[in-house]
Amino acid sequence: MEASTHTVTNQAPPLLGYDVFTSDRALTEAVGRHLAPDLLAEAREELALLGRASGSAQVREWGEQANGNPPRLRTHDRYGHRIDEVEFHPAWHRLLGRSVSAGLTHAWDRPGGHVRRAAGFLVVSQAEAGHGCPLSMTHAAVPALRAEPELAAVWEPAALSHVYERELRPVAEKPGALLGMAMTEKQGGSDVRANTTEARPLTADGEYVLTGHKWFCSAPMSDAFLVLAQAPAGLTCFLVPRVLSDGSRNAFAIQRLKDKLGNRSNASAEVEFDGTTWAHRVGEEGRGIRTIMGMVAATRLDCVLGSAALMRQAVAQAVHHASYRSAFGGPLVEKPLMRNVLADLALESEAATVLGMRLAAAYDVAGTGGGSDADRERALLRIAVPAAKYWVTKRCVPVAAEALECLGGNGYVEESGMPRLLRESPLNSVWEGSGNVQALDVVRALRTEPAALDALLREVGAARGADHRLDRAIRGLLVELADLEGIEARARRLTERLALVLQGALLVRWAPPEVADAFCAARLGGDGGAAFGTLPHTLDLRALVERARVEV
Repeated sequence: MEASTHTVTNQAPPLLGYDVFTSDRALTEAVGRHLAPDLLAEAREELALLGRASGSAQVREWGEQANGNPPRLRTHDRYGHRIDEVEFHPAWHRLLGRSVSAGLTHAWDRPGGHVRRAAGFLVVSQAEAGHGCPLSMTHAAVPALRAEPELAAVWEPAALSHVYERELRPVAEKPGALLGMAMTEKQGGSDVRANTTEARPLTADGEYVLTGHKWFCSAPMSDAFLVLAQAPAGLTCFLVPRVLSDGSRNAFAIQRLKDKLGNRSNASAEVEFDGTTWAHRVGEEGRGIRTIMGMVAATRLDCVLGSAALMRQAVAQAVHHASYRSAFGGPLVEKPLMRNVLADLALESEAATVLGMRLAAAYDVAGTGGGSDADRERALLRIAVPAAKYWVTKRCVPVAAEALECLGGNGYVEESGMPRLLRESPLNSVWEGSGNVQALDVVRALRTEPAALDALLREVGAARGADHRLDRAIRGLLVELADLEGIEARARRLTERLALVLQGALLVRWAPPEVADAFCAARLGGDGGAAFGTLPHTLDLRALVERARVEV
């Protein structure tokens, strides 16, 4: 018989057995808004299936197992042959296989493909964020590959495949393949123009051998990598396969795996090219940055989506806990101050989701080819992606930390899952160019691409006249943009304002009135504090919390 002192009371049940997609009102509304009517039924069915899996006890256990058993590097086989392979827990392969089979590397040229993939990426990342890296790299490699049609004909079908096969073999023998990326070096970091990896041309056209060291290689277990190296005509993009067409291993020495703060289920590595590492040029010599920027832009959007996913999961956990936990005479969720905190967190989460999905929809239109709509969406992406990447990823850390605090001491314990979310939360701000890189990229777009600013102003202008605080914020942004003096030192301030105005405009157009009102009051109107839980008490805070609640 259990002792009376061990009776468990006043504890929230685990948030399991629910549909991650259908329970997310902001996400389901975005899918309905951005997909053509003839695609909606199929997409909703696919996403609900993925959502039920991602909220299941089994898949959540896979995420815990993958994080509790980080990948290990095997440099040699039992006979002493160099193999440079990364071993993962079986749970990792199950997670990755499920996501690949759901089409999360397949968006390009698929009707509504970017919206459908973005929603799926946002869903699966809530179960385990680490396996999003190879999904993102593989998806994003496609535009870069298309700079070299001969390579794209071989590698693009494998990248878009819904089949996950972990064994390293020649790509012609595989039903599906994953791709990674290796750009940064220890002496340069984000300054990739300082790269020293050398590419020496061979006799055959487009073929080279590489010599150098890459400080960060994403997804080192992949079948091939896009790499930057110095060719005779300058910095150039290359494809480096792990296995050559004859079945032999390419010279790709994994020196070590990084011991990271979070993202522990995923492998990141340092790799060495020894002068015999075979590579094929992608695009023209000397135009490596331009070639690879299509990949970088797509992965930056995935950083936005990944942060939106972490925020959504953190908020869902916090609201769920507060709905079941009682303190000071009643449920926590009914306490005015706790309700204010939860509503403020929910507001940040919804703004991130709405912005990320709007940019995914822009990719779908931009990919249709010519025409004014496609041109305008491409221009919007040029400025809105770095702005969103800057702002949304930076908001992830305080959201995760505050949501953890909503669970009190329970949230600080590993079993709650909240520490894993908190450790993961800074990553997307660092990857694919940290905050300064994004802010300076926004400035570069403003200076060199007038169409980008025009597209942005047209986007926010669609909401003008609907809320006086948004209108005032738009006018303030225009004043900032009119004065480019000292703009580099003001780049973060300008980028933050740009992202907030864009989020506000989207919420005013599409979110329920109580959501738009709260955002405009607190984020644009100055009627909110620096910490979460400082929304004006006159807002409909209960409605914001109820909108974020997950029904189990």
